[in-house]
Amino acid sequence: MALKLHGPAMSTSTSLVITCLHEKEVDFELVPVDLFAGEHKQPHFLAKNPFGQVPVLEDGDLTLFESRAISTYVAEKFKETGYDLTRQQNLQEAALVKVWMEVESQQFCPAIAPIVYQFYVDPLKGVSPDQAMIDVNLEKLGKVLDIYEARLSSTKYLAGDFYSLADLHHIPYTHYLMKTPAASVINERPHVKAWWEDISSRPASKKTAEGMTFGEK
Repeated sequence: MALKLHGPAMSTSTSLVITCLHEKEVDFELVPVDLFAGEHKQPHFLAKNPFGQVPVLEDGDLTLFESRAISTYVAEKFKETGYDLTRQQNLQEAALVKVWMEVESQQFCPAIAPIVYQFYVDPLKGVSPDQAMIDVNLEKLGKVLDIYEARLSSTKYLAGDFYSLADLHHIPYTHYLMKTPAASVINERPHVKAWWEDISSRPASKKTAEGMTFGEK
């Protein structure tokens, strides 16, 4: 039975899982969820995720939510196929993957998400982006990326000289950021820019990006 992933392809959280599934070469069915119509807040969806957020993964009788947890599950369950994203065979490497996954969740995402929201979500509501909000978070993001720049000057990827979930988790929000004037925060840091060009050009990343047209339901 193929995995079922509930969520819209344009969602950053859903696309994170989609990228992982492509990296692991796993067959899955994408079940669209209409966020604009509030489908994720309806009883049938809340039965799958009581927090009313996408995505949700169904694997037989197992139902999971939270994109980072789902991607970790997929990477670990299908460790024999596709690209090794967790480095479980090496305790030290696996630990570094977990460290930088936490950095993405706790440092990178809180800074970049409000920027992307201002550029993409507010206009859909007929509201002009709040430049002050963008500037405040760009400053926060810049400080995080200064640390990345230093890290990536000595390793090809965040956890080491190997691609992993730690890198993959950065792709969705950065994909959207790079289509805005705020892309300079990436482009002006040469090692971060080279890292982004590398991870975004992977076949799995490019395949996922095909569905990341914001505004699609």
